[in-house]
Amino acid sequence: MSARYEQHGDVAVVTLDNPPVNGLGYATRVEFAAGIERAAADASVRAIVVTGAGKAFSGGADIKEFGSPKAIAEPNLLSLIALVESCSKPVIAAVHSVCMGGGLELSLGCHYRVAAPGTKVALPEVKIGLVPGAGGTQRLPRALGVEPALNMIVTGEPVNAELLAQVPGQKLFDQIIADDLLAGAISFARAKADAHADGSPLPRVRDLKARHAEPDAYFQFARNTAKAMAKNFPAPARCVDCVEQSMKMKFDDGMAYERAAFISLMMTPECKALRHAFFAERATSKIADVPEDTPKRAVNKLAVIGAGTMGGGIAMNFLNAGIPVVMLEMKQDALDRGVATIRKNYESQVKKGKLKADKYEQRMSLLSTTLNYADLGDADMVIEAVFEDMGVKKAVFEQLDAVMKPGAILASNTSTLDVNQIASFTKRPEDVIGTHFFSPANVMKLLEVVRGAATAKDVLATVMALGKKIKKTCVVSGVCDGFIGNRMIEQYSRQAGFLLEEGCTPAQIDKAVEKFGFAMGPFRMGDLAGNDVGWYIRKRRYVEKPNLRYSKTADLLCEMGRFGQKTGAGWYDYKPGKRDAIPSAQVEQMVADYRRDLGVAPRKISDEEIVQRLVFSLVNEAARILEEGIASKASDIDMVYLTGYGFPLHRGGPMCYADTVGLFNVVQAMKRFAKNPLDDGEFWQPAPLLARLVAEGKSFN
Repeated sequence: MSARYEQHGDVAVVTLDNPPVNGLGYATRVEFAAGIERAAADASVRAIVVTGAGKAFSGGADIKEFGSPKAIAEPNLLSLIALVESCSKPVIAAVHSVCMGGGLELSLGCHYRVAAPGTKVALPEVKIGLVPGAGGTQRLPRALGVEPALNMIVTGEPVNAELLAQVPGQKLFDQIIADDLLAGAISFARAKADAHADGSPLPRVRDLKARHAEPDAYFQFARNTAKAMAKNFPAPARCVDCVEQSMKMKFDDGMAYERAAFISLMMTPECKALRHAFFAERATSKIADVPEDTPKRAVNKLAVIGAGTMGGGIAMNFLNAGIPVVMLEMKQDALDRGVATIRKNYESQVKKGKLKADKYEQRMSLLSTTLNYADLGDADMVIEAVFEDMGVKKAVFEQLDAVMKPGAILASNTSTLDVNQIASFTKRPEDVIGTHFFSPANVMKLLEVVRGAATAKDVLATVMALGKKIKKTCVVSGVCDGFIGNRMIEQYSRQAGFLLEEGCTPAQIDKAVEKFGFAMGPFRMGDLAGNDVGWYIRKRRYVEKPNLRYSKTADLLCEMGRFGQKTGAGWYDYKPGKRDAIPSAQVEQMVADYRRDLGVAPRKISDEEIVQRLVFSLVNEAARILEEGIASKASDIDMVYLTGYGFPLHRGGPMCYADTVGLFNVVQAMKRFAKNPLDDGEFWQPAPLLARLVAEGKSFN
């Protein structure tokens, strides 16, 4: 049963009971409607209270039914709201904990609303590229006021109920009940039954007027702001349009306008991309052979090896989550610098008002330091963040194996190296796992969790749960050189180098990719990360894969000492203290000279070709990664690129984008690139999985 019916004297209570957030799925809607109809027909019932079981009133639509016929089957949400609104007996929504999306729209159909303090109230549909679809844009402005309602609808952010109850003139909440919500709601319901015993009409939000002193100027300002802040997404501006109609149209006409906007947005590629990302993020935690109830190891204390930029950033994640951290370095001055950097980061947050001073001190009190491996013995997990060299890793893991207690998890922050080989340096390979954080580790959401051949299932389950606790998006990767993200980005970078050889400048390539929607292009990214990092990896490649061709331009750049922002010069020039990328005449001359040495006449290359070669190189390598089982699903690859590599959210990730373009079209473009004598024709042979999907008329997702 997903909706319960109870009677408390002359008050019926209909409780949504569809864990975890009382989603308004088909079965819940049917049983809820039956409860309302039963109460309406029972002469002994004078009023009805609607509430939610557990830790939510309702989080809205049941995401398990998205896109299925059940999502719109009768009674749909609009029908449910109409049933409540037309009831002849007072219906009171008693909301608590979470009241969002369709849950809030359902409560707005009730005659009265009471709330528990701290209830999170939101219409978050804009975050998946939609406008509210069951009257939210028409009822909330009438109940709360146009400006606060529009702010909530355009941002989709939750607001505490007690703050909304303080909005002047609001009709959203009739009472905030601090004690027993249900008892208070039943008492409130009886009072309203008495008040309407004379047959006076029950209040309906739809009958209220949405007002604003200067509507035309306000809505034009709001529309301009929405378009500027969300230039790649149509939904925020459409939210403004819909709320505007709550003032200009009759209620039923405004509802029809909202519905038309909802349906038109549902078909846009941006909405499809956002919905894909929404589900993809939730799917990352689903591991086929690791059940959700797999026992997890306790991690009450963490150790970090290395106090550099990465080690300090990793430590901050756990300090923020209230987990004590002991940080080890070889020299005291390195430890001191690391702690000073952590303090500086926290002090910056305090200065900006993002962190309270007492929280800062509380977090720092959880940090201890040591120069001795023996002091790590009582930690439940250790993360190594030392130099990316197998010899260095070997020395660290042999010492960790000697000092860490039985059952402790041994993790490496390696970005490319073989986790199986690292595990072989210990007598407990089942306890070894890769935890590839992205820089800056205290900011970036992505965490690649690298599963070794011997990694125990409970170790994997523990690290995935821990990643969630420190607010990371965790994606499982198998073992290969570069894992998911860096293995793909290597092909992307190779293509960028070939484009330089053929006639592009770094700025032209970066601008084309940034216009497509990337946070930054490959050359600005290289300057930020440090061009010497890629140089080190390429030197290893030249030995391991001597037949794999790279453009030598990146090596020539590094030989000039231009490692990026940290040296004040990379692919671009940088002024002291500033990060603005200034095109470099010296670099452009170096590229032109190298091009001349190759005997290559530069050609004009379109932005479309630049974007296709870079993005489709990601897609083809990703298809190989899927085929090999390094990633378990295409959506995991999309999450890696959305959260770790700045891929444009409105395009849904490389695999989602390829599906949108059409895999047949992707392969046709790849065949053209394979004919380019200056490119890598062998690479552009479609991966077997990609070729098979095209032949079968299928897509990645």
